[in-house]
Amino acid sequence: MSEIQVVIFLIETFRSRLAEARLEPERGDVAEKLVLVAVFVALAIAVGVIITKAVTGDANHISNLITASQ
Repeated sequence: MSEIQVVIFLIETFRSRLAEARLEPERGDVAEKLVLVAVFVALAIAVGVIITKAVTGDANHISNLITASQ
């Protein structure tokens, strides 16, 4: 098989897959939803870390005040 035949084969394969993708518009929905879910999970983890640090800092401050008053 010559290089020209390989290139023609690759172009034809690409065209057929592109035609299939046009017939099934939902094919990209899964990837899009996966990215959105990953972003929301990352945001939820970040908010959880911020809240945990705030609560822990306040708890340590209260503990230090109790210890100093005794």
